[in-house]
Amino acid sequence: MNGNDKWELQISEAELRTMTRDLDEAHRETIPTMFDRASNYAEEIAEKDGKPGGVARRRFLMGAGAAGIGLALAACSSGSGSSGSPSSSAAPAKAASPYTGDLKVVALATALENQAIAAYTAALSAAKAGKLGSVPPAVGTFAQTAMSQHADHAKAWNGVLSSAGKPTINNVPLSGQPAVLKALGSVNSVGGVANLALQLENQAAQTYLFAEFNVTSAGGIATAATIAPVEAMHAAILYFVLGQYPVPDNFIAVDKAASASTLTV
Repeated sequence: MNGNDKWELQISEAELRTMTRDLDEAHRETIPTMFDRASNYAEEIAEKDGKPGGVARRRFLMGAGAAGIGLALAACSSGSGSSGSPSSSAAPAKAASPYTGDLKVVALATALENQAIAAYTAALSAAKAGKLGSVPPAVGTFAQTAMSQHADHAKAWNGVLSSAGKPTINNVPLSGQPAVLKALGSVNSVGGVANLALQLENQAAQTYLFAEFNVTSAGGIATAATIAPVEAMHAAILYFVLGQYPVPDNFIAVDKAASASTLTV
């Protein structure tokens, strides 16, 4: 008996479908607010730089619309420049990052969203190839729903970067990405994937919470506060999938929050 034969969904598929539907409804309700707050954040940055707000809003829309390119590649490979790992024994000098201040946190948030998209994409591909054993349809629906929501979040953050005249992030430039890819390559059950996804979702939720108290821009704080609850809902559902009841916590920790120092760009 191999690993994927041992795993069983710890709630009924009907329960998971209901949770996923509620998650999707909650996310859809936040989308207008999320993009509006992100767009206002873009205008706030433009005004600080002495640029017209209208130009910033157009740049925001262009950046949000162009986001998502190359994420499928990130799911299958660390890619050139994604992990920051040199291909030769001599590491090249790292160029100065174009992201500073609050924009470094925006870049980190985008990279984390892309990391989640890549993980869910890889998991769905593994399931389709039969590498995870029997996959309940409701699990696949949840993965596709969560992946789509992460894509919406990445679009919003990339819109902010574009409006600030910074490169958008369409890969996973995080120093920890090779380890995530390695873990994805070794799992052979839905439970293994769910555990990994839970780690990524908790990290994202805690990073947003940390950002809410450490970002100086009101627009950035508001955008993070809109997205954080959706990431927390992803994690809560995964706890149920794994048979771990998500006990409510009035004070969510930030010990798993990602640091901007993990960015490789």
